[in-house]
Amino acid sequence: MSIESLNLQNVFDTIFSGIDQVNQNFVAKLQIQEVGIITSISTGIAKVSGLPGVGYDELLTFPGNILGIAFNVDEEEIGVVLLGEYWHLQAGDEVRRTGRVMDVAVGNELLGRVIDPLGRPLDGTEKIDTNKRMPIERPSPAIMDRAPVTVPLQTGLKVIDAMIPIGRGQRELILGDHQTGKTAIALDTILNQRDQNVICIYCAIGQRASAVAKTVATLREKEAMDYTVIMVTEGNDPPGLTYIAPYAATSIAEFFMKAGRDVLIVYDDLTQHARSYRELTLLLRRPPGREAFPGDIFYIHSRLLERATHLCKEMGNGSLTALPIIETEAEDISAYIPTNLISITDGQIYLSPSLFELGILPAVDVGKSVSRVGGKAQLAAYRVVTGDLKLAYAQFEELESFSRFGARLDEETHKIIEHGKRIRASLKQPEFSPVSVAAQIIVLLALSAKLFDLVPIEQMKDAELALVQAATIVPTELNKRLSSAEKLTDQDRDALIQIASNALARFQPKPPPTIVAQGKK
Repeated sequence: MSIESLNLQNVFDTIFSGIDQVNQNFVAKLQIQEVGIITSISTGIAKVSGLPGVGYDELLTFPGNILGIAFNVDEEEIGVVLLGEYWHLQAGDEVRRTGRVMDVAVGNELLGRVIDPLGRPLDGTEKIDTNKRMPIERPSPAIMDRAPVTVPLQTGLKVIDAMIPIGRGQRELILGDHQTGKTAIALDTILNQRDQNVICIYCAIGQRASAVAKTVATLREKEAMDYTVIMVTEGNDPPGLTYIAPYAATSIAEFFMKAGRDVLIVYDDLTQHARSYRELTLLLRRPPGREAFPGDIFYIHSRLLERATHLCKEMGNGSLTALPIIETEAEDISAYIPTNLISITDGQIYLSPSLFELGILPAVDVGKSVSRVGGKAQLAAYRVVTGDLKLAYAQFEELESFSRFGARLDEETHKIIEHGKRIRASLKQPEFSPVSVAAQIIVLLALSAKLFDLVPIEQMKDAELALVQAATIVPTELNKRLSSAEKLTDQDRDALIQIASNALARFQPKPPPTIVAQGKK
């Protein structure tokens, strides 16, 4: 090639690159957008055409600042889930792309606030002033970014902390029939995080407005809002808002986790979430499967709960503990949604309607409840005092049902039943009254040492209250060891038993007076 042709080629390259740059600047100034139109609209969804470049889960805008998420991306038509009051929308309205996915406001400014999944305040106060945002759908942390779950998350409930311990970074399912105390367990756990340096997120999914108002009032009254964010969707909200609520709440929780904080998130409840997703998919003409739920119902919950974890030190050492709640029907834990979530989570707390009706609250069925993390996330002091407790309680329940047939019981069996009755009585706990670690340890130690066995069953409540008050006089050094990873020494155990014995002395029956026979003079 000659020198003249090379020079000419350089001139052409320069001219074409200049033209290309002019075109890009011109297009940028024009701000060209894809604009589609609504072809049909129904409850919570819209069908849209004319957006050939739209992506899955992309955020779209409708007239009146209504947002929607592209769910079904077909060649000729797009199924969009609407996220607001869509009553004024109609066929023929314009739809515009945003080029981004759905995100939510995050930051410390959300603490103490009640918001909806779009980040709008619902507590009647000023707008939330934060410019930090995170996508609601984020990949879960990689395996190498995770660390073992070893630090306990104390719930303040004796039956859970002793027998079904929960660790920071664990996913523990709470399930049971309607009105058996599922939400109360979650709220007790939130209340117990006061002064524990744990951020709490409560996500109410499709709840009644009255129930949400009661929850907010309880948390305000107990001064728990300082470290809590409440996200709310009510039963009359569009199903799209109910669907995105847990994902948005998890992104807020992940912001704190990435900052090295320990976070607790409660999903109340995922039954409503599954139903809202079923409603959306059926309206979008997706084929129904088992119990009319779509085939990917397992995936929507697994990708949500997999985001709960304990991060390694290199990633900040934060943790996200998830307490999903699910409602069963007629005690059927083998139904489709319960079995899905049991297989996703690291254990379950099952609440029995029978125990609830008997007034045994919290109505935790110890036999059907399990924590797959177990003692690894339990304080060392608990392992000493609860070693035989679960076995003794299981023996009692079996013998109690046997004794109802009127069989004559030997003395040993009678002692086991009486001991079991006191275990059951001591595991009862009033609502919104979490118990400190020291008080739990001294009560459980008194149980394992059978100090309660001589206390009349009708005085168990007063006797336990006396023990809880006695826990306040435990020496400071011993109290610190109880709340740490250190094991109880024999001297520590003897000191606690002595405190418990002194507190329970007045509840034990006094021996009959000794009659001395006088001889005849």
